[in-house]
Amino acid sequence: MGSTVPKQFITLGGVPILVHSLRVLEAVPSIDEVILAVPEAEREFCLREIIAPHGFKKVFKILAGGVRRQDSVRNGLEAVPADADIVLVHDAVRPFLTSDMVVKAVEQAAAHGAAVVAIPMRDTVKQTGADGLIEKTIDRRGLWLAQTPQAFRRALLMEAHRKAELDGIHATDDAQLVERLGQTVAIVEGSLENIKITRPEDLAIGEAILAARTQRGGH
Repeated sequence: MGSTVPKQFITLGGVPILVHSLRVLEAVPSIDEVILAVPEAEREFCLREIIAPHGFKKVFKILAGGVRRQDSVRNGLEAVPADADIVLVHDAVRPFLTSDMVVKAVEQAAAHGAAVVAIPMRDTVKQTGADGLIEKTIDRRGLWLAQTPQAFRRALLMEAHRKAELDGIHATDDAQLVERLGQTVAIVEGSLENIKITRPEDLAIGEAILAARTQRGGH
């Protein structure tokens, strides 16, 4: 982003990106508690400037994240109460998740053990060689682009992370770790609006999505 401010604290629509995500999670009845993994140096800032001013009641712990996303999720998992059945993992910089995505992901995880919000691939996919020349076109039927939230039975996700750590595996999402166990993962269709804000141009797209949602009369 070209900024020293962690992406989740950058302003979108007048409030930090993280606030948008937390508002949705706060409103879903099936979400009992929220654990935030943030940079160690930002824990007090997060409590003082985000949680307290916006009155979030479900955030019960703010802990230090890890070097990698996978480490942050594992740190969060270790703090999940032992009586929790389903855990939901969400990227804070995806502020346009919806209550419907959360509810369906939780339902599918309860039924199948794991569920991922994703969208079907719509563009033509090309495979290239090291020389940058196209080798072939990939059939896009059956291909999905993974998003978050992703939901899992707590014990299953903990086992997946434990095995990944033992095997030295680094994955870009938690579903991949669960797949390594041979576990079925259900798909919940997401939305093109459920973007991940990681570049400056994503902020402009995010502002446009907010404006469109306001015109439609809400989230």
